[in-house]
Amino acid sequence: MSNIAKTPAPKSAAKVADAQQTSSHIPVHPLYTPADLEGWNYDQQVGYPGEYPFTRGVQATMYRGRLWTMRQYAGMGDAEESNKRYKYLLGHGTTGLSVAFDLPTQIGLDSDNPLAVGEVGKVGVAIDSIEDMQRLFDGIDLTKISTSMTINATGSILLALYIAVAKRQGADIRKLSGTVQNDVLKEYIARGTYIYPPHQAMRIITDMFAWANDNVPEWNTISISGYHMREAGSTAVQEVAFTLGNGIAYVQAAINAGLDIDKFAPRLSFFFNAHSNFLEEVAKFRAARRMWARIMREQFKAKNPRSWMLRFHTQTAGSSLTAQQPENNIVRTAIQALAAVLGGTQSLHTNSYDEALALPTEQAARIALRTQQIIAFESGAPQTIDPLAGSYYVESLTNEIEKHATGYLEKIDALGGMLKAIERGFVQQEIPASWTRITRKLASQMNAIPRNGP
Repeated sequence: MSNIAKTPAPKSAAKVADAQQTSSHIPVHPLYTPADLEGWNYDQQVGYPGEYPFTRGVQATMYRGRLWTMRQYAGMGDAEESNKRYKYLLGHGTTGLSVAFDLPTQIGLDSDNPLAVGEVGKVGVAIDSIEDMQRLFDGIDLTKISTSMTINATGSILLALYIAVAKRQGADIRKLSGTVQNDVLKEYIARGTYIYPPHQAMRIITDMFAWANDNVPEWNTISISGYHMREAGSTAVQEVAFTLGNGIAYVQAAINAGLDIDKFAPRLSFFFNAHSNFLEEVAKFRAARRMWARIMREQFKAKNPRSWMLRFHTQTAGSSLTAQQPENNIVRTAIQALAAVLGGTQSLHTNSYDEALALPTEQAARIALRTQQIIAFESGAPQTIDPLAGSYYVESLTNEIEKHATGYLEKIDALGGMLKAIERGFVQQEIPASWTRITRKLASQMNAIPRNGP
């Protein structure tokens, strides 16, 4: 028997100098033991799934009761081609649609606007009218699927068009389910498809909270998105901190607008990235869930347990895909998707392996969907809830992510909140600084790899 098996490692082992770090620059020790969880309390920090603080998941049965929604994000230029892709995906087992809109649609330009030249249909579907929206969902019963729309500044317009199409189908709009992204703060931080100044944009968002609560009660009125900040170069810790910081701003704005927190908060949803540092990503999701539960219960005094739940969609990391040897992207996506599942996601999109080259082919989209189905039906991962709970490393990493993310939230609070932090450029400066550190580390690692030949 080895010495490791016979003798517990001393606590000092956790302090051994080691160059290994997570993407958030959290040191990774060679070995984790109970000493790394000194003072750790199972009931307070982990608990049971479906119960506060929801570290282990927002549902008591998680995937044993219902699998995550399997989505494929798609928008193929025009409405007819996108409709064909949606029907293809639904025919192969997709359980929810995710609509990608082109940039002119995202910033409120018609396709024939001179400013739209060269961008129409380039990164998603162009929607200029209710007729376009009707063609987009032709032959698809909107009461039988969940539709997620990645739209922000013009989110109110696209949601109105979607509901109008549902009415044309004769649907009871109270039975519609889905999500409108509607997260303008991350647009100022990481994407840039905003139209209105921050305060006016926030007014539109809270108005949508109120209207949807009364008219489409099964609709998620916002998807508070860390995904795009991660794609822009943030660390996992920053992704959690800045996403929850945006969430705090939206909740406070809604309260200031006179809305009842326990009426609108249960329909808030989140959107995270799944990167390739497998165990850090699992810990990230668990930490975010626990942090949000405490923020909602302790900071905002929400009473409804559903208001404390962080429900989230996940997409695998587009920035990790490579145009060189694209088949390797299948492996990357599978690792990232499994991290999302073991982290307790409610909804998942898996990237296609050829997306670094162009819009996905049908074959690549099918492989991406099959990746989710293999995890669901062949891997055994969904058979038990939060199977990595109790791991010395995973629990330690969950605690570390929470500690560092809380530190960021305290800095943001000292600046006067997320709106002030964005206006002062704090968040926008932190992300590229992080990306610079990451790329330098990658470059040093690549330079250290021995190479044959000249």
